[in-house]
Amino acid sequence: MNSTRRDFVKLAAASTVMMPFACASLRAAKPKRLWRVSLCEYSLHRMIPGEVDPLDFAPFTKKTFGIEGVDYWNGEFKGKVKDTKYLAEMKKRADEAGVVGGVVLIDGEGNLGDPDTTKRKQAVQKHHKWIDAARQLGCYAIRVNARSKGTYEEQLKLAADGLSMLADYGARHDINVIVENHGGYSSNGKWLAEVMKTVNKPHCGTLPDFGNFRKYDRYQGVKEIMPWAKNVSAKSRAFDEAGNEKQTDYDKMMKIVVDSGFRGWVGIEYEGRQVSEIEGVKKTLALLNRVHAKLLADMA
Repeated sequence: MNSTRRDFVKLAAASTVMMPFACASLRAAKPKRLWRVSLCEYSLHRMIPGEVDPLDFAPFTKKTFGIEGVDYWNGEFKGKVKDTKYLAEMKKRADEAGVVGGVVLIDGEGNLGDPDTTKRKQAVQKHHKWIDAARQLGCYAIRVNARSKGTYEEQLKLAADGLSMLADYGARHDINVIVENHGGYSSNGKWLAEVMKTVNKPHCGTLPDFGNFRKYDRYQGVKEIMPWAKNVSAKSRAFDEAGNEKQTDYDKMMKIVVDSGFRGWVGIEYEGRQVSEIEGVKKTLALLNRVHAKLLADMA
């Protein structure tokens, strides 16, 4: 990871922004950017592989959408995780396109909160290779799931144990381990916040997803886990005629994100079938840009 990229990551992780001051008035200048937009590879999972080679995801993203950040999904190159030449080529093509890697989303590597101690440790070990891959790709985090079994309190302790072990490994490689609200108790904002408090490690955080709360208020949930956010997932599925997301009020949600002090990457994750994947990403990007402009105007 180059020094410029590392500096930005530390800035985003701390969720602070340096604002220049006008010498005459001593008033803080209006920030140019409240967040940066990336694209989650899963948004194009029906096109990758096939229409788009996984190696070309980053340059395709820049050329098609003008987006300069990408979040990889391990489902598209799971068999290549230890292929350093393959990963080097992926990083090279991203660099040549002027695209930076952010997060690698991990699925299918075991339950980090498994009640069986041996299986829990095995799941942690299985995630190590993805931390290694994330570092080679120039990313700053891997996204994991906090799946477990048992009571509310039992799962809280088990998930915290697995995450703590993995975060220690991530810290040694300067890679964050971030948890998405992705089913089970993780889709309960209060529970996930308690997990973060229990882990209490700087390299362990959250990835709030707008659309993954089940029987739980999404705005409350995002607000509860934003203090630990190192990335945000702007989930979208369907849009009305005005271009607004039908399930999430983006004006309300992004204000929660900004008010938390977060100034990092917001990753587009289109999961709908109302329009094509390309059109869905474009609609989500347009919505985020519109909300960004409105928030800036309100802050003026």
